[in-house]
Amino acid sequence: MSTILRAHAEHQFAEEIEEIKKVDTYQRPPNWQLSPWAVVTYLMGGKLKSGYEVSPKYIGSRRLIEIAVATLTTDRALLLYGLPGTAKSWVSEHIAAAVSGDSTLLIQGTAGTGEEAVRYGWNYARLLAEGPTVAALVITPMMRAMRDGKIARIEELTRITSDVQDTLITVLSEKTMPIPELDTEVQATKGFNVIATANNRDKGVNELSGALKRRFNTVILPVPETMQEEIDIVKRRVESLGKVLELPAEPPALQEIKRIVTIFRELRAGVTLDGKTKIKSPTGTMSTAEAISVVNSGVALAAHFGDGQLKAEDVAAGLVGSVVKDPVQDRVVWLEYLETVVKSREGWKDIYRACRDIVV
Repeated sequence: MSTILRAHAEHQFAEEIEEIKKVDTYQRPPNWQLSPWAVVTYLMGGKLKSGYEVSPKYIGSRRLIEIAVATLTTDRALLLYGLPGTAKSWVSEHIAAAVSGDSTLLIQGTAGTGEEAVRYGWNYARLLAEGPTVAALVITPMMRAMRDGKIARIEELTRITSDVQDTLITVLSEKTMPIPELDTEVQATKGFNVIATANNRDKGVNELSGALKRRFNTVILPVPETMQEEIDIVKRRVESLGKVLELPAEPPALQEIKRIVTIFRELRAGVTLDGKTKIKSPTGTMSTAEAISVVNSGVALAAHFGDGQLKAEDVAAGLVGSVVKDPVQDRVVWLEYLETVVKSREGWKDIYRACRDIVV
């Protein structure tokens, strides 16, 4: 049994990728291990001609994924844009795994990400001893992707400062990375491209320059359109995480997941599902990823401190933690929602009491 907590997508779903390869008769772009059709099939799931069932990695619009994959066959990079928790990183990882067989060429964007993380760095001990040489060069994921014709991933591009962002312009437009210290350059091999993710809700967001925006084709990943879609996403992800973490608990009941998703959708929309009651929205992002976290932490509580069955008291703490980010403003919003919506809803007395006991 593997001791790795979270396997990379290309290892976790290696069997599915191999099965898709067997039936993939479509044209593959240079250095792609699957055709664009096969990449979309891998992400969206479905039954192959061989009868093999591919699990869906993304539940949503197939057309959006087709546009995203088609972008990578052109000379433009792909920017996955949307609210936090809309599966941007998840989609990015799985596309890279399907296209290149390698999702590890990752640059994590933060306010402290420097130019050397995007372009290249130096081994300063060797640099001082030998001067600028190829041996002293520290190869970044971007440089490796260019050299090997693979997909490079940049997480949270808008967290990176504008001057560092713009180091990408030459890479994306000229498909080359100059190394003036060595009087040379790294030229991109066919198959190279970049997938970046970004959202506009986090603090410290740095807008992309017009020049950089033109190098990207932007695909906006929306929040799940329907209730059933969101329930399906939460259910699948929680079951998947439960297996990896080896939690000794029963799979969460669909009814409990439905209640949590209902709460998230109503607080996100500012109105109850029936449209009859307007409610205030909290300051945080009530994303699907947060809902998954609430259910997952509840399952852990039920497994280790309960009878293994997910109950209202197991999810209450996670719910309050997700909603009440601002202890003053969000507390008022949450209490009002509990009193005006949850309290009077049939079959919800247990979750009302559990949440009230924590927040009061």
